[in-house]
Amino acid sequence: MNEKVSQHMPNVPINSRGIRDLVYTIRGQQVMLDADLADLYQVETRILNRNVARNISRFPEDFRFQLTKEELENLKSQIGISRVNEHGGRRTLPYAYTEQGISMLASVLKSDTAIRVSIAIMRTFVEMRRFIASNAVLFERIERAELRQLTYQKDTDEKFEQVFDFIHNHTESSQKMFFNGQIYDAFSLLVNLIQKATKDIILIDGYVDISTLNLLAKKKDKVYVEIYTLSNTKLTATDIATFNSQYPSIIVKHTNTFHDRFLILDHQEAYHIGASVKDAGKKCFAITLLQDIALVRELLAHL
Repeated sequence: MNEKVSQHMPNVPINSRGIRDLVYTIRGQQVMLDADLADLYQVETRILNRNVARNISRFPEDFRFQLTKEELENLKSQIGISRVNEHGGRRTLPYAYTEQGISMLASVLKSDTAIRVSIAIMRTFVEMRRFIASNAVLFERIERAELRQLTYQKDTDEKFEQVFDFIHNHTESSQKMFFNGQIYDAFSLLVNLIQKATKDIILIDGYVDISTLNLLAKKKDKVYVEIYTLSNTKLTATDIATFNSQYPSIIVKHTNTFHDRFLILDHQEAYHIGASVKDAGKKCFAITLLQDIALVRELLAHL
């Protein structure tokens, strides 16, 4: 005997657009979740599943399956689903119903509402199949574009690997000059210098932005960073907070005292940089190690 319809369930409007928003792809199949179906059928989720359990022979694995914890978390993170937890703090993992399983639900629930909703859902599935079929060429183009993007990403990763190989295999000279276009060479040397610091880094650069943080992200763990820059820097408080959430910690101070750029490592080693760090390799510039320790101390004193 089937249990009666709950009078407390919301009367969800039945339309193809609303139903489409409740269809998800899990295990390569288009499915709907038990809680969403319960809303549409105007029954409680537990009653829906209880009726199915009493007629379990009608619901093989390809009609109905229970989500794993990993599938549920993945679904939440990808689509932001909160509905799966809306029905009384359920203790069991939700069930997913395929198109065939949804069709079978009407015969199990045996109500006019169930029949009407099932028809609307079946029509929605048909519409979705027609849409996919009629736009197959478009989807193929999108897939090719995504493949090209993946290839580009792979090429980019390989270039960065070359940069880090360069860092590993080349020793630093006291002076180095870079010309326009030598972006990777300049990048590699700056990263090499940044990774030398074991305690702290001080960067004096009037023009810093996200590119500057991308370089500083290569520092060793627990190395403290201070940036002295102009007050009209393009670096926002959000940028700094985002950086600190992953690579703590960095603090930005504003000053208009300095014209040149300097990179100071562990309060002992200082480099004069001819251009802003963010422009490394984009313009002709030089990086020079300050040999006189007295100059380093004097520079620190002015901070």
